Amino acid sequence: MAGSPTGSPQPAPPYEGGAGSVGVAIRIWHNPIVNPLLSGLLRAILFCAGTTVSFLPRPAEVSLGRLLGRLLYALDWKRKRIGRENMARCLPELPATERERLLAENYRHYGILALELIHYFSPFPGHYPAYVRRVVVLEGYEHWRKANARGKGVIFISGHFANWELMVAVGGLHGIPLTLVTRHLKPEWLHLQIEAGRLSIGCRCVYQPRTLPTILKALRQGESLGIAMDQYMPPPMGSPTPFFGTRVDTLAAVGPLAARTGAAVLSATQRREPDGRVRVILSPALDLGPLLKDPAATNARLVREIENMIRANPSQWLWIHRRFKNLEH
Repeated sequence: MAGSPTGSPQPAPPYEGGAGSVGVAIRIWHNPIVNPLLSGLLRAILFCAGTTVSFLPRPAEVSLGRLLGRLLYALDWKRKRIGRENMARCLPELPATERERLLAENYRHYGILALELIHYFSPFPGHYPAYVRRVVVLEGYEHWRKANARGKGVIFISGHFANWELMVAVGGLHGIPLTLVTRHLKPEWLHLQIEAGRLSIGCRCVYQPRTLPTILKALRQGESLGIAMDQYMPPPMGSPTPFFGTRVDTLAAVGPLAARTGAAVLSATQRREPDGRVRVILSPALDLGPLLKDPAATNARLVREIENMIRANPSQWLWIHRRFKNLEH
């Protein structure tokens, strides 16, 4: 779940989602010199890796991913510094040694995440939905059914925990008509491959900019919308909102959308269990009530929900994202 609904073109910030080899690879495309050479090379590598992970038993995948994460932790000095800064700002109550232990565990999570994302590149028809069914457990489906029965649509708020793509996937496989707000990836073959994987589990995507008409139509037809609220979002779609005690630009579209359409707002989170299963948990609808008349208060309430998710599962959040940019002084 990523991105923001908007009715007019806005310059998209650089893509910072993803971790490990997949996230690094996506950022390479901004370099016009290496694009032609690396595009073909990376495509071959990803499809070979997709073939390999298709045959990996889950315990072996988790073990290999943790080894990959240890390697990333040793080599990725730039993002590791961002992670340390974010943890110091958000979790100052923890000793520095505990935050470093948490960051090392966080990188082992990124290694597993990278291998999970590579399943998008499996050459075998039907592999990705079968993989999702094998690995992911959904809890709280009854909360979505109750909210959906109102007939005014459902907005899921979440963040980049565990494997957000698997969260989207298991919802689609359970019959939740989900529209994901996200960005168009480059190069085009990468975009088409990821889109095909999402479509295979019943998830429709809407791409920035000019997403508002499609979003409103989906909600008015009683469908569901997935939006991540944990990343930095510049104005005009973002506004300064307290996040772990710091006012920083944060997506501020969910409250106005809910007020305009009457859609229910549910939080969704996920965690990777020690046995390798990814547990997706849907909450009951949030009681926003009169708060919806105050967009700033609504956004602060929703962001506190995201904070609670992070505190409950800190080792599997995307700490290496530059969350605290352009701060007010």
